[in-house]
Amino acid sequence: MNYQKQLDLTLEEIKEKKYVPTLLLHSCCGPCSSYVLEYLSNYFKITIFYYNPNIDTKEEYEKREKEQIRLLKEMKFKNPVSYLKCEYNPKEYYEKVKGFEKEKEGGMRCHICYELRLEKTAQVAKANNFDYFTTTLSVSPYKNATVLNELGKQFQEKYHVFYLFSDFKKKEGYKRSILLSKEYELYRQNYCGCIYSKRNM
Repeated sequence: MNYQKQLDLTLEEIKEKKYVPTLLLHSCCGPCSSYVLEYLSNYFKITIFYYNPNIDTKEEYEKREKEQIRLLKEMKFKNPVSYLKCEYNPKEYYEKVKGFEKEKEGGMRCHICYELRLEKTAQVAKANNFDYFTTTLSVSPYKNATVLNELGKQFQEKYHVFYLFSDFKKKEGYKRSILLSKEYELYRQNYCGCIYSKRNM
């Protein structure tokens, strides 16, 4: 499936309705969210959901969170963008990936991590009456957009809240995120976040 084409169709429908829906956007970090925010804030009222229990240390978690918040303050948006704080709880991540610690990067351990973060986003979106939910993760060339979108569809059906199908690396999204990171002088980490990705650096 061409997820970018599907996103284009959804955005066209939104423009035709002349209604600005709400979107709960899971974000892994400021750099990855930069392009997605620039792009989607033209169509949605966005709330950033920084839920990342996979990050290996509290220091790293807070460093990325601080940059995420700074970016929201410094970027200009057509529609309102807000931030939903989430507590750092790595226990949730380690319980989920137990038994998969030796999986290669990009394998089943990563898919479980996607699932953990996307399901939590769907739950929060449902509980707070958001129109849509999605994640910034697909902007990375190292993240599997097919797996992400299949999970999104699964949780859309489970929680009855629309998932915004997407592949943000398309349309030069990843390159644009690099340029925006330089423009806003964002801390750009050199590993995904978990202790296992750090060991594979």
